[in-house]
Amino acid sequence: MGNLIATRPPQPWTAPTASDPVAATLRLPGSKSMTARALVLSALAGGPSTLAGPLRARDTELMAAGLRAMGAHMSISDDERWLVRPHPLVGPAHVDVGLAGTVMRFVPPVACLADGRITFDGDPQARTRPLGPLIGALRSLGARVDAPATGSLPLTVLGAGRVAGGDVVIDASASSQLVSGLLLAAPRFDRGVVVRHVGPPVPSAPHLRMTVQMLRAAGAAVDDGTPDVWVVEPGPLTGRGWQIEPDLSGAVPFFAAALVTGGEVTLQGWPRSSAQPVEQLRSLLQRMGGEVTLSTAGLTVRGTGSVHGLDADLSDVSELTPALTALAMLADSPSVFTGVGHIRGHETDRLTALAREFAALGADITESPDGLEIRPRPLHGGVFETYHDHRMAHAAAVAGLAVPGIELSDVACTSKTMPEFPALWSAMVTGKS
Repeated sequence: MGNLIATRPPQPWTAPTASDPVAATLRLPGSKSMTARALVLSALAGGPSTLAGPLRARDTELMAAGLRAMGAHMSISDDERWLVRPHPLVGPAHVDVGLAGTVMRFVPPVACLADGRITFDGDPQARTRPLGPLIGALRSLGARVDAPATGSLPLTVLGAGRVAGGDVVIDASASSQLVSGLLLAAPRFDRGVVVRHVGPPVPSAPHLRMTVQMLRAAGAAVDDGTPDVWVVEPGPLTGRGWQIEPDLSGAVPFFAAALVTGGEVTLQGWPRSSAQPVEQLRSLLQRMGGEVTLSTAGLTVRGTGSVHGLDADLSDVSELTPALTALAMLADSPSVFTGVGHIRGHETDRLTALAREFAALGADITESPDGLEIRPRPLHGGVFETYHDHRMAHAAAVAGLAVPGIELSDVACTSKTMPEFPALWSAMVTGKS
């Protein structure tokens, strides 16, 4: 009989309730999306790169570890500045994707350029996340990939040191990362790549625009002028310095706190021109009763004392759905969110999870195939299951500002993208830094 190791379940964390309007100026970690893309592009470049202000969290450390396992040199001991030196990619190697969509979709195309066998697996929940379209696309581009018939993890890439590339058709309606993963590695393919999406609309379009923008910044020739078609020419990538923006998705719960409490939250270090969907966020928060301004101090959201419901297509900003759902619970009118059916395939089925957990707190919330309908009414405390999902934890924390006694089953899951979240959140609510 093998050794049995008892594991202690995480202690519930009671979300702090705000007795006064919050007033906070925050400097949050860097964007997960930008950090992940910069690591991949740097590993494939012709010279060294630096990442200033990167995100240090489980997802990005797994990305760095996966690229390092294949031979890239990663120096990430300095929290403020990471150094990447490219090196020939080789196997055998194993990549632990954890529960990170970026790792499971960005690194396999890179592994196809390695010489050797690269295996991929992750957390149990990761095996339910859609990978089939990416696996099929890589095979059609000349790569050898062994994977279950379900088109999921675990998988093995039998790298030959090169990928022919060329034209590929993919249904990326489950995740824009399926396209981004192909595009990021494409300059190193012999013939580059022409990706054509066929199917329902690709969600999270701003993330695809970020991919294209960062590829161009690294010297790649990319044509995205035709809807649902991306052309990347073969050619070298240039090592460079990447300035990582603060993480907008991670900031949303804090901005929501300004609306819930009638307070004010400023995110420092926000750039004048952003690769993230700040204009969409500004519009949504303004419609829900916030005032959003950008100044030299940073990006500031002020609450007006009221939270309004809204009807919104969130397909471009689906990461915001959990926090906005919590806001909608506390609004003065109903809300309908649509365009986010694909988030059923994220860390958990977020639509079912949000509906189930908020209903347990007394909410009137209904799932639709691609969204949620929310009719505000008084909530009560109780245990809120997070399902190992950082965004679920954020939603519970936002609701807890106005509803005493909401206990998160596991706040540690926020380490996926922001290990500092519990401390930052509590300091904001109590006013004690």
